[in-house]
Amino acid sequence: MAVKVYLSLGSNLGDRLHHLREGICRLPHYGVYPVQISRVYETVPVGETPDPRLYLNIGVWAETSLEPEALLRALKAIEAAAGRRFTEGRWMPRPLDIDIILYGDLVLNTPTLTIPHPRMRERAFVLIPLAEMTPDYILPDGMPVQEVLRDPRIQAQEVRLYDADLSLPCG
Repeated sequence: MAVKVYLSLGSNLGDRLHHLREGICRLPHYGVYPVQISRVYETVPVGETPDPRLYLNIGVWAETSLEPEALLRALKAIEAAAGRRFTEGRWMPRPLDIDIILYGDLVLNTPTLTIPHPRMRERAFVLIPLAEMTPDYILPDGMPVQEVLRDPRIQAQEVRLYDADLSLPCG
């Protein structure tokens, strides 16, 4: 049975828009079917990165029958196909990064995967697309996404619309 998942895609290396588009287009080849895609946002890096290159970010609601660990492996394969090397370390530039943010109502904490994403409430580039597509969404902990967006730490993050449309079909 298919489950609804929320993914966050980002790119800050090379042709960022191309990498996002390719990531979206590769999802169905791995059993992940986009249902809704947010607008594109440009953001400053979050975390302890020494690299100031701006990211392009999108949120994607998708459906999949993959179990969480299989979904993670599929997303890593898509990242690798986009040229991501997994030796660059955390918060370093990458052609494509895809995070599982939500997997239905599942709460999971394993050595390789935590759902909901452990830093989703700290990242405007995750929350703003989620709220754009699902304004009344209630996070698994019972907090409305609109309330989390009012947090001054979220409001202080630089997130701006980027003039691009990734809602076009692949092909």
